[in-house]
Order: sequence, then structure tokens, then C-alpha cells
Amino acid sequence: MNTLLFIIQSMLLGIVEGITEFLPVSSTGHIIIFQNLIGFKGTNLHYVGMYTYVIQLGAILAVILLYWRKIKETLIDFFPGSVGYEKSGFKFWFMIFIACIPGGICQLLFDDLADKYLFTPISVAITLFAGGIWMIYAEKKFRNKDAIDQGINVTAKQALIIGLFQCLAIIPGMSRSASTIIGGWVSGLSTVVAAEFSFFLAIPVMVGMSFLKIVKVGGIASLTSLEIISLAVGFLVSFGVALIVVKKFISYLKKRPMKIFAIYRMLFAGVVLLAGFLGVFY
Repeated sequence: MNTLLFIIQSMLLGIVEGITEFLPVSSTGHIIIFQNLIGFKGTNLHYVGMYTYVIQLGAILAVILLYWRKIKETLIDFFPGSVGYEKSGFKFWFMIFIACIPGGICQLLFDDLADKYLFTPISVAITLFAGGIWMIYAEKKFRNKDAIDQGINVTAKQALIIGLFQCLAIIPGMSRSASTIIGGWVSGLSTVVAAEFSFFLAIPVMVGMSFLKIVKVGGIASLTSLEIISLAVGFLVSFGVALIVVKKFISYLKKRPMKIFAIYRMLFAGVVLLAGFLGVFY
């Protein structure tokens, strides 16, 4: 294995991850496509699949840093007795917990099937295209442009709806971000509140997914030193890029629709499908 090439590939994938993790374009789908395109491999059969999820923790760390003030407030005012249930950190994190339940069940039931049949560039491209159409329809049908951004104040019903929509994200190319934002629209949230709730929801979801993948691969001890360095590089690069992208994404959502991301998904899917037809992917 060419060490320098492997590290450069890890850096490139870290950039892709950092850009796409919180955009409604499917970071997992993009990573699958680019991994295949550049021939990214490890010595362990399951390393590539684990890498896809573990470097996402870098992007999650970026959200923790950017929203640390909010997280700190929920921890300081965690118990309802001091500020009341509605404003307590307990209520905030309990809503996150409720939203995690449907996706967690789906992941346990269908993760192996998804890994076996859906982690290919062509299946991802098909899902990206179909998801783009779904996004355009959902934004036109469910997005409430008059919804007011009054902080992340989500009810149990809204959290459950968002959690159910998040189940779609088990399909690579569908996008966890897109699914949860659409779930937020359906439940009556504004786009910005739905997106920010999606960011916080990603913290336990991606930590759990990464842990699951590490267990499947046999633990960190089963990795070579080069693979561990590769993970660290991808993690750090995705962290740095995500710091920039998250801020820009929220600013964008305050002014413009998400249709542009749907159009991008369909165009990118078309390019991938053409590349597949020409035999670019192995």
C-alpha cells in the first residue's frame, strides 16, 4: 500500500465529508462514490465502511464547538426544578432521545442489509436522484415559510416525526440531514430550527453508528498503524471543513430555499450514472 497516496486519499475524503455532512446531499453517498472513484482501500475488509462513519465524528465535533454555548446552557439548566420543564436541558435532550429511537431500531434491523446491497455508486446515484425529486416536492408541500425561528423548542410529537423520517437515512444517498429537515417541515418547524435540531440529533446518532462500525471491524486494535493515521487525518480535515460549512449553510437557509441542493443531487446523480455506464467504477 502506498503510504503517501493513502494519506492524500484520506485528506480528500475528509474534505468531501466536511462539505457534505450537514448539507442535504448525503455525505455517506458522496463518500461511497469518491472512495470507489479513487480506489480507497484498507487491509481490513470492513475498514472502508468503518472509515465512512468514523470521520463523520470530525464534522460532529465541529457542531459541538459551534453550538457549545447552547449545549453548555442545556447542561447548566438540565434539571427542570431551576428553570421549568419546557426550558430545561432535560426536555431538550429527552426530545433528542425520542428522535433517536426509530432510527436506532432501523439501524439494528437493516444495517447489514444496507451494507451488503446499497453501498455501491450506482445505487447511491439512484437514491440521490429520487431523493432530489422528493426534496423538491416536500419543500413545496410542507415547508412553512411563515414559521418563526424561536429557538429549538421541539415537542415529543415533532421529535418522533423527525425520528421516523430519519429512518430513511439508512439508505445511502438519501441524506440524514435532508430526511430530518423534511421531517421538521412535516411537523411544523421552520427550516432553520429543523436544521439545527438535525445538527444536535447527529451527535448521538453518529457516535452510535461509529461505535457500531468499530465493533464490526473488530475494534481499533485490529487496524494497522497506517489505517489509524488515515482515520485521524480524515477526522481532522472533516472537522476543519465542517466548521466553515455549517455556518454558511445556516446563513443560506435563512434566506433561500433548499431546491438548489435537490437540483445538485439530480445533476450529480446523472454524472455518476453516466460514469457507471462508461465503466469508470470498479
